[in-house]
Amino acid sequence: MQLGIVGKPNVGKSTFFNAATKAHAEIANYPFTTIEANRGVMYIRKRCPCQDAKVTCTPRNSRCVNGIRFVPIEAIDVAGLVPDAHKGKGLGNKFLDDLRQAHALIHIVDASGSTDAEGNPCDTGSHDPLLDVTFLEKEINYWLFGIIKKSWEIIARRCELEGKKIEKMLAEQLTGLGIREEHVTAAIRKGAIDIEKPAQWTDDELFSLTNYVRSISKPIIIAFNKCDKAPENLMQKMNELKGYIVIPTSAESELALTNAAEKGIVDYTPGGNDFNVMKKEHLSAQQLNALEYIKTHVLAKYGSTGVQRCIDEAVRLLDLIVVYPVEDEHHLTDKEGRVLPDAHLVPRGTTAKDLAYKVHTDLGDHFIRAIDARTHRVIGADHQLQDGDIISIISDT
Repeated sequence: MQLGIVGKPNVGKSTFFNAATKAHAEIANYPFTTIEANRGVMYIRKRCPCQDAKVTCTPRNSRCVNGIRFVPIEAIDVAGLVPDAHKGKGLGNKFLDDLRQAHALIHIVDASGSTDAEGNPCDTGSHDPLLDVTFLEKEINYWLFGIIKKSWEIIARRCELEGKKIEKMLAEQLTGLGIREEHVTAAIRKGAIDIEKPAQWTDDELFSLTNYVRSISKPIIIAFNKCDKAPENLMQKMNELKGYIVIPTSAESELALTNAAEKGIVDYTPGGNDFNVMKKEHLSAQQLNALEYIKTHVLAKYGSTGVQRCIDEAVRLLDLIVVYPVEDEHHLTDKEGRVLPDAHLVPRGTTAKDLAYKVHTDLGDHFIRAIDARTHRVIGADHQLQDGDIISIISDT
């Protein structure tokens, strides 16, 4: 699974990416700072089973902070998108190509209204952030529409002449974009389009279908970034975005806090609503003022910097769960004695055997049964796992 960080240039995408991944993508106040896509790992928050089991965990592929497990998910920060990107304007072709495998998008919007449609700096409050929401979805829609339209007549005729399912053929055409048959099926149902006669669909119907496919296969979280610098009338525009998850965000504040925490200056957990200054005597008045600004203008006002919440909400939209494979269901350890070592992010509906294959191909090939370590009950290959399950897999290897 992969999250895409998207938006026009100069809205704070790379700052958001750095804050969430602790990577070091270049940050600057001019358009197209990001040319090559930055790839990294973000983390979602889940309650760690170590609390229920009353054990001290020793994570290997994730980390546990005060009983909260931070579980990895891949992320990509792509080049800024500008109007008419689908026609190749700006770095549009590269942006859209990098976007192919993203399963959900976090759209970084400049809530302060201080960047114009092209991503150039302008007076604070002079640009309507809602226009950015509209244009980005429009660009992705036109991009998808162009891909579908290219082979549409052939696909539609084959469906009618050969009795093939239109949703299956469209999914095959779009498989390289991470779009599955169930996405197309849901989009057709939502659009109430006649699936028996696809050759008679108008361009408007096809474009409408494209919009539904995009919204279902690549759901979007809106990060209303620079919330601390936004005029109140622009922040109120969040309420106009019906049907969206909109989160006030200050990526700059999150990056400052994670950097300070890394240096031991503050005690701060990503997603937290407060922090403690640890080395006050070593800080200048300017640094203390900056930390106080974050505390009063961001955390106290909005409850968090919003960055971690965006990630958590994107994963919730994708309906992913976290499961914990172990070898010893009694001590919750692997063969090296590590306690609750791995946390795997998987789609809801994943079975015990699916998990076995995720851990190792041989484990899946030789699967016999699994044990739910919470209940100590034996479960079969087709048993669907639940969020937070701790599973021991038995094989004949």
